[in-house]
Amino acid sequence: MDFRRLFGFLEKLQQNNSKEWMDAHRKEYVTVRDDFILWLDHMNTILSSIDDNYFDTPGKKAINRINNNLLYHPNRPVYKDHFGAGLDQLSKQGDFYIELGVEQSFIGGGYWHPSSKLLRRIRNAIDYNGEVLEAILRKPSFRKMFGEMVADNPLKISPKGFDSDHQHIDLLRRRSFAVVRNFTRSEIYHPDFEKEVVKIYREMLPFRRYLNEAVTVE
Repeated sequence: MDFRRLFGFLEKLQQNNSKEWMDAHRKEYVTVRDDFILWLDHMNTILSSIDDNYFDTPGKKAINRINNNLLYHPNRPVYKDHFGAGLDQLSKQGDFYIELGVEQSFIGGGYWHPSSKLLRRIRNAIDYNGEVLEAILRKPSFRKMFGEMVADNPLKISPKGFDSDHQHIDLLRRRSFAVVRNFTRSEIYHPDFEKEVVKIYREMLPFRRYLNEAVTVE
């Protein structure tokens, strides 16, 4: 994967964010996009080989559209400044998300502002065995890789149905459950980037599996 070419294209797109420019450079976009899809296919194969419960996600399915949704966000640019994709992508569950962009590049997983229905299920799981999630979050290698969960403006009061003195009240007050590992361009260009992606997948897996199991329980 020629990541330098990918970022070079995104930088030009950011500076010329219009349908007219994209139409004139469609061939370059397709080349970069298809190269990224092939890399996603490659990572899909690798990750499926190390996780028996991995959900096969070919690159064409994994990759997100580069067009912004202007119907709901009319003030956004026509095109995104990044390529994004979700591997291990089972419908309605948290995938293994990869974003390579001009302003930021990261790998993330979990649930960012889930629906009230899914959030309730996660809270019920925490009420039942929150010590399991606590142990995952406290694991030294996990903390070294991701630090704290992404800040999400937690509730100031206890959510309905849970006491304020609940042993896991700090988790129960959260609105999101997500972690990220940010990357610099030099880290992405490094020959060991692929190995780092695999390392992140392994470290994040118990966290993602806990949450994905939680949202499937009625």
